[in-house]
Amino acid sequence: MEFKIENGPVFTVLRIHLKSGEQFRAEAGAMISMTPNLKLEAKTTGKGVFGAFKAAVGGESFFASLYTAENGDGELVLAPAVLGDIIHLQLTNQTIFAQSGAYLAGSPDLVISTQGSFKAMIAGEGLFLQKITGSGHLFLNSYGAIIEKTLVPGEKYIVDTGHIVAFDQSITYSLRKASKGLFSTIASGEGLVCEYIGPGKIYMQSRNLPAFASLIAKLIPSKS
Repeated sequence: MEFKIENGPVFTVLRIHLKSGEQFRAEAGAMISMTPNLKLEAKTTGKGVFGAFKAAVGGESFFASLYTAENGDGELVLAPAVLGDIIHLQLTNQTIFAQSGAYLAGSPDLVISTQGSFKAMIAGEGLFLQKITGSGHLFLNSYGAIIEKTLVPGEKYIVDTGHIVAFDQSITYSLRKASKGLFSTIASGEGLVCEYIGPGKIYMQSRNLPAFASLIAKLIPSKS
């Protein structure tokens, strides 16, 4: 398989070249175009129905699109639903945690599930995250440009929850308010943040989709 990430970092698309017999999985609805010899099948995400349900809780569609090149090589062009960038990660028997909706596409052998619980969120100890495990190509998308930050062992770093894309399994994290005081939290406009402790790499997005949605909502006239 060969790939090329084009037109970034705002209107980014992913161009995939599959050799005959190769397969590739993508988020449902991400396809822009493909050659006629690609066979498209709808498959449940995760392992089995329960695994697919867990993946859906984490923000991925219940069904994914599986593409197979038949009778020769084929081309597939994908794009995320929001304006932003695409990043490629090569996993080798490892795990990446990604924010809800960040998964775009990847090797079909990657296992996608969910980590997190309501109890953990209330206690400030976790988020609902996509847990992506295995070996192969992984493509994640963002809203805005992707920013990378590498943490050394013991180094702490704080990220607004609306700007998280993904991070390495080696990183520990906790969820808390941006400020200790209620007034400061409200006045600053910052809500919940994640505090990360290295070692490992964090991937962030330069724009916040919930914040943009809130801005648009204010511009929509209300019914009188």
